Amino acid sequence: MLPLSFSEFLSFHDFKIKETETVLRGMHRQAIDKYGERYELREVFDAYMRFGGVPGIADVGLEQEKAMILPDGIYSTVVMRDILERENRRGLKRITDPILLRKIILFLADNIGNSVSVSSIGNTLVNEGLLEEGKRKGSPSAHTVQAYVNALSEAYFFYDIKRFDIKGKEYLRTLGKYYIVDIGLRNYLLGFRDRDSGHALENVVYFELLRRGYDVAIGKIDNMEVDFIATKMDDKLYVQVTASTHYGNAFKSEWIKYRGY
Repeated sequence: MLPLSFSEFLSFHDFKIKETETVLRGMHRQAIDKYGERYELREVFDAYMRFGGVPGIADVGLEQEKAMILPDGIYSTVVMRDILERENRRGLKRITDPILLRKIILFLADNIGNSVSVSSIGNTLVNEGLLEEGKRKGSPSAHTVQAYVNALSEAYFFYDIKRFDIKGKEYLRTLGKYYIVDIGLRNYLLGFRDRDSGHALENVVYFELLRRGYDVAIGKIDNMEVDFIATKMDDKLYVQVTASTHYGNAFKSEWIKYRGY
């Protein structure tokens, strides 16, 4: 079960899409809410990128103060409490440090779309002084960090994606990436910011491909990278996600698909 796609987000928030012909015989699409107010489709997509696809937000509306109550509840109960309690019920006692768990969550959320080595996470947290609350004398072991990351993956809070060597036609074991299950949860954790909007868009595209039934990997050709290789049955897509600025502060983003075998 995944959060809402953008199409579902429009439906849950009672937006209808209206197409009109432009003077140059192109098509212009706008979103119309239940009160008849018209919005540019990009405005509504920006709201989706800000608040994410938690279905319950449709009940409270797209006001930031109200909308952020739901991610807070999800984080407090589903992520922190449930992960800690589940490990205790299993009798494994691998996940016992809520401070370390939170710091790893923040680290992964801050690094969506970046290549991540689990073995380096603990050292990075210590070197940047992010574990001082725990008053640790050393960094957590790679084994400990891996257990915490595995618990977050098992809870479907983060999804890991492997690298695929297109030439060698095999999966690589090193430097995968992580994506957070809902971009609104990331904004709740880190605050709203535009500096890494490209990676945020990658996150949304990754889950859109999953919704469409694709198996998804990162493509690697020598030193170059394809954002996603998406495969199902006899269909294969090579997907590159781009974000660029045009016309001053107007932000444009897109994802480009190439079919291949």
